[in-house]
Amino acid sequence: MEALTQKKTLVEQAYDALLEAICTGSIKAGERLNQDELADRLHVSRQPVNSAIAMLKAQRFVQDTGKRGVVVAPIDQVLFDSIYQFRTAVEPLAVQLATVRMTKEAVSLGREIIARGKSHVQSGDHASALRADMDFHNLIYTLSGNIIIADTMNLNWRHLQRAMSEVLSVPGATLRVWKEHDQIFSEMARGEADDAAQLIREHMEHAAPRSLKFANSDEE
Repeated sequence: MEALTQKKTLVEQAYDALLEAICTGSIKAGERLNQDELADRLHVSRQPVNSAIAMLKAQRFVQDTGKRGVVVAPIDQVLFDSIYQFRTAVEPLAVQLATVRMTKEAVSLGREIIARGKSHVQSGDHASALRADMDFHNLIYTLSGNIIIADTMNLNWRHLQRAMSEVLSVPGATLRVWKEHDQIFSEMARGEADDAAQLIREHMEHAAPRSLKFANSDEE
């Protein structure tokens, strides 16, 4: 993590830095969060770090264990499944709303994201492929014009980011994902909202793993 600047409040910057470290695995599940050490690393006092940790606790990224103090929460299969159930209901709505708001610029951006995602898959760059995946869905959320969908799903994606390495490790899975993205977006570009919504509903059903053993879970 890098030292913080004053572009945002110190609490916001501490939150962003800790969330990114947790979601990318720099701080692993089960690892204790020492407020003094984190404050030193971020060049801030304990107060912004404590406030950021409180926010992360409310969002299920960290948890209080009592004797051990605050630790990064394990990746939770129940939470993972719940997010996918929610996405199966919400993303078709987002697609329908977004389809009627498509512009030439949006189509070009979507095509660029899809091409980038396929390229990363072919090169084996799973981390960049996941980032492109997030960009693709975030484009749909933004185009939907529904700020509740955008805000809620952006937070959910950070939880998914912690677990998606399991999905990306399945041979052929990521290539299938990008083929489905291409089909969904093609229907959106043609203005076929209902067809696109059905495709993304099926995409959600295919994308959610039925069972995962997470590398940093308590089962190890």
